[in-house]
Amino acid sequence: MIYVGHERNNKIAYLEAIFFISICLCLGLSSGFLGGLLGIGGGIVIVPVLAIYFSESERYTPDVVLLIAVATSLACIVFTSASAALAQARANRVNFTAVKRLLPSLVLGGFIAGYVAPLVAINLLKIFFALFLLTVASVMFFQWRPLPNRQLPGVFAASLIGGVAGFVSALVGIAGGNILVPTLTYFNVATHNATATASVLGLPLAAVGALSYGLSEADIDTSTKMLGWIDLEAAVPIILGAIVAAPLGVRFAQRVPAITLKKIFAGALFLASLRMLASVSA
Repeated sequence: MIYVGHERNNKIAYLEAIFFISICLCLGLSSGFLGGLLGIGGGIVIVPVLAIYFSESERYTPDVVLLIAVATSLACIVFTSASAALAQARANRVNFTAVKRLLPSLVLGGFIAGYVAPLVAINLLKIFFALFLLTVASVMFFQWRPLPNRQLPGVFAASLIGGVAGFVSALVGIAGGNILVPTLTYFNVATHNATATASVLGLPLAAVGALSYGLSEADIDTSTKMLGWIDLEAAVPIILGAIVAAPLGVRFAQRVPAITLKKIFAGALFLASLRMLASVSA
């Protein structure tokens, strides 16, 4: 009788593991495709989905769910951005002037965020992330357009923009595309070029952010394979799916109008932000 019960528990654990891997693989495919298509790195999808799954499955305690989702997202985005950036560079769509002006401060801001995030109260981090999702959703849904006379700022102004973008991006677990694409568009960089440039900038930003989260000491009691705050068991299947799907997104970026997709995606972000706000404890 004990043996039968033990065998049943093993079967349930096996099925749960298969379900978890399947979710992460699908998440990698969807985030990779969107990352390649829109230059957003995929973190805007990975973080809310992982946070909801970790919370509902009780994989981690509520006080660390979002932090682990953010750290894991950045680790995955390193590979997503690398795949998308390579395809974009080969297509000669990258604005390297913008890359040179934004990169140093962008990386610095991302590195600092990895050490600041564990010190921020979880409810404050959830509210910040939810409001960030709402802002991105609004920009994507209403298809905001800039005045035609704006140009890329000089080195000093670009450094300020890069520093803020890097810090906020690493704080919420994205590669910066959701900030960089609208910002570059604001300065009249063509949309496809802005997307390509954001993909290239997202690689070092995600790498530095993931490194800082990975080197931080995670004060949690879990049997999950971890690297700092990074859930390695979730990261591997997400990365595999993203590597496959990101180049496909890049190919579709020049062939398929993204307006409808952006509005649908904006709706999903809006729902995710509401779910995040609902999870804030009193």
